[in-house]
Amino acid sequence: MLKLRRLVTINKSHACTSPFLSTALLFMSADFTYAAAFSRNLGWVTALEQEQLRGKRVAIAGMGGVGGVHLLTLARLGIGAFHIADMDDFAVVNFNRQVGAAMSTVNQPKVHVLATMARDINPGVELKVFDQGVHASNLNDFLHGVDLYVDGLDFFAFAARQLTFAACAEKSIPAITVAPLGMGAGLLNFMPGGMTFEEYFQWGNASDQEKALRFLVGLAPAGLHRGYLVDPSTVNFGERRGPSTIMGCQLCAGIAATEALKILLRRGKVLAAPHGVHFDAYRNKLVRTWRPRGNRHVLQRLALAIGRKRFKAAAAAK
Repeated sequence: MLKLRRLVTINKSHACTSPFLSTALLFMSADFTYAAAFSRNLGWVTALEQEQLRGKRVAIAGMGGVGGVHLLTLARLGIGAFHIADMDDFAVVNFNRQVGAAMSTVNQPKVHVLATMARDINPGVELKVFDQGVHASNLNDFLHGVDLYVDGLDFFAFAARQLTFAACAEKSIPAITVAPLGMGAGLLNFMPGGMTFEEYFQWGNASDQEKALRFLVGLAPAGLHRGYLVDPSTVNFGERRGPSTIMGCQLCAGIAATEALKILLRRGKVLAAPHGVHFDAYRNKLVRTWRPRGNRHVLQRLALAIGRKRFKAAAAAK
């Protein structure tokens, strides 16, 4: 059992300047056991499966809107080890959707704040922190020994995302991406031996604006979110900005953690690209999509052509 003294030692070994840490420790004098902490998972998983989850290692790049809540959700599922990466600090603009963003964490590194929060849930969790984000020189280390990769990168992190998914395909690591789309979420799984991220999205050497368009159209072929976007001017690929909600981010985490459970325990049907799922809570709709050849599919090519015309018209109107 891990008592308060042991918990303080663990956290001191991973320096974090968050002022909420000392306050949290005051309420953690009770003994911690893994079995007790995650006992309420039992019934939906067996005791053996819970122990299997404890032995799994998951990599998550990005600790912002979706990445942070991915980590905490998977920590509460009882995953025993994580590799987490982010290079940014929290700011007030993050408050609407990022679980680690608060007045007590403004200007603090996201990855260290979320590491503290995960240890607050499970003092025994193993965390390897990459506070410079993911890039070509640390990608092998970031993915070394992991059982699953969960994408939490910013929508516009094209270079990092392209490198990471390519490395997952090369190393036969299952990879999940779930994007917050309005008040819903779009899911794509990329499984070893199946269609790869590049085969589906067809990024290649396209411009960043084209990659953004292909990513959005590929993530959400059903486009369930488009009908209730009340101010289209808030979407600007050139300026790398767009609206988001906490509802979308939390839905993403629930979906990603469920897919993670099925993949890690090899239990349940896993839909993988070119199959996808889009659930929209605002419209109370669920759509399963199938796009053979990914963005080369005739419907995708049509959607991309329409998107390019809209961007051109918007640029001409400025």
